[in-house]
Amino acid sequence: MATGLSIVKAAPGIRETLTPQIPELVHATGPVSYDYHFPKRSVFDRLVEKSWLADDSLFAAEATHVALAEDALQGIEIGFSGPQWNARKAALAPLWQEMLAAQEASMDEMSVVLEHSAHASWLNPLVPEDVYYVHALSVKPESRGKKIGMKLLTEAMDRARDAGFRGLQLDVLSDNPAVNFYQSMGLELLVESRAPKPHAAGVPPEFRMGIEF
Repeated sequence: MATGLSIVKAAPGIRETLTPQIPELVHATGPVSYDYHFPKRSVFDRLVEKSWLADDSLFAAEATHVALAEDALQGIEIGFSGPQWNARKAALAPLWQEMLAAQEASMDEMSVVLEHSAHASWLNPLVPEDVYYVHALSVKPESRGKKIGMKLLTEAMDRARDAGFRGLQLDVLSDNPAVNFYQSMGLELLVESRAPKPHAAGVPPEFRMGIEF
């Protein structure tokens, strides 16, 4: 494990400093899927940055634990209770409006993202109310092999268990090597989903994986 590693909440004092590093970490969790959602990478990056700084949204820092070593970001875990999924997605709408007003995205680009996101939504089964959902778990390439992902996931499980959740779930593309890692951590395959339009564009089936406490 990385020397001097600490897992902490992404507190307000460090959020702005970490903002530029977050989009790449999130994108790395499912590049093919995110590239289908967002044909223009700069639009994805800007939306994630804005969401990171907006509490109660899909990629919010307030829902994130960060792995730090000597104050340098090593990885992230974004997670929340199942019922928050739809509300956090809906909270992206005003961020889109801000991006349109600032000409950081066009109406045509936003329309494509919304259309493709609707196609891809079939890949993600309903998140039960009584489970903790890991929306993103990612470690920087240069920091892999140091058991940082294991530490992030173990702490997420511990927090979820202590909070009274009956289990933890996440979604991962079936071709992602992380599938083996999650299995080694005790997660089981619950559902395999394939959506026709994303699949035709090269997006592989997605696995819903989970563990009961």
